[in-house]
Amino acid sequence: MGIFSKFREGFRKGADALRGAIGTLVGNRLDESSLENLEEAFFASDFGVQTTDEILGEIREAHRRDKNLRGQEVASIAKTVLMQALEGAEGRFELGSDRPEVVCLVGVNGSGKTTTCAKLGHRLQKEGHTPLLGACDTFRAAAVEQLRAWSDRLSLELVAGHHGADAAAVAFDAYAAAESRQRDVLLLDTAGRLHVKGNLMEELSKLRRVLQKKNENAPHHSWLVVDGSLGTNSLEQARVFHQKFGLTGLVVTKLDGTSKGGSLVAIYRELKLPIHFIGLGEAPEDLIPFAVEGYVQSLFADLHDESSDSHA
Repeated sequence: MGIFSKFREGFRKGADALRGAIGTLVGNRLDESSLENLEEAFFASDFGVQTTDEILGEIREAHRRDKNLRGQEVASIAKTVLMQALEGAEGRFELGSDRPEVVCLVGVNGSGKTTTCAKLGHRLQKEGHTPLLGACDTFRAAAVEQLRAWSDRLSLELVAGHHGADAAAVAFDAYAAAESRQRDVLLLDTAGRLHVKGNLMEELSKLRRVLQKKNENAPHHSWLVVDGSLGTNSLEQARVFHQKFGLTGLVVTKLDGTSKGGSLVAIYRELKLPIHFIGLGEAPEDLIPFAVEGYVQSLFADLHDESSDSHA
C-alpha cells in the first residue's frame, strides 16, 4: 500500500464527515444550510476555530462571486487553505554529526510512546541506521515489558532497568551502551504521568541533565507523542510539554479510524512544531513520515463533481 493509500485509509472516518458535507453540494448550489453543515463537519474533525473560520470565509467569498459554486470547487478551496496552514509542517529527520544522536519521546500515558519508540526504531533500522532503544518509563512496569516484547519482535537492541529504577540512570546507561556499541541513534521512551504533575517534568529535566553529562547537545530531538483521537484536548498537552520541556517536533498517533484528524492542524498552527511521523495503524510499517499533500488530499479523496457539465 502506497503512502497516499495509507493516508486515505487512516483518515477515512474523519474524511467521511467532510466528504458527506461536501458531497451534498455535488450537483447542488451552495446555500446557508449547506454552509452550516460544512462548518459542523470541520469543527467535528477538530480543525479548530481559526482554520474553520478561514475555510468558511474563503468559501463564502467565492460564493459571493459565483452563486453556482458547487462541491468540487468547495473542496478545492478547503484544500488550498489547509495547504497554506500547514506550510512548513513536514518534519525532516536527519542525523547530525553526533553519534549517538538522541531522540527523547515524551507525552502522557496512553499516547502511544512505547509503540512509537519501537516502530521508529524499526523504520530507522530498515533505512540502514543502527538504533538502540532505552526503556526509561520505569514508573510503569508494563511499559518496559511492552518495549522489550516489541524489541524482540523487531530484532532491536534494548537497554532497560528494573521497575522503579531511576529513569535518568537508565538513560545514562543506554547512552553509554549506544556509544560503546557505535550505534548512531538512541531512542528513549519516557514516563507519561499526567502532564500537570510537576514530578514528571522534574524527572524529564533530570534525564536531560544526566544526558548532557555525556553530550552537551543531548537530547538532540524532543518529540511529543500525542494521541490524535483526543482531538483538540491534545493541544493542551502540547502547550505544557513545550513550555516545560522544550519540544522540537511531534508524532501524532492513533489517527486510523478517528474523526479527529484535524487536531494536528490546530496543534501545528499554535506551536509551529514540525510533525515528523503519524501513526495510521497497529503494524510496524504504519508509522509513516507526515506529508502535507498526502494528508490534505486524503481528506477529499474520491469526490467527483459529476454535474460539472451542467455547471452554469
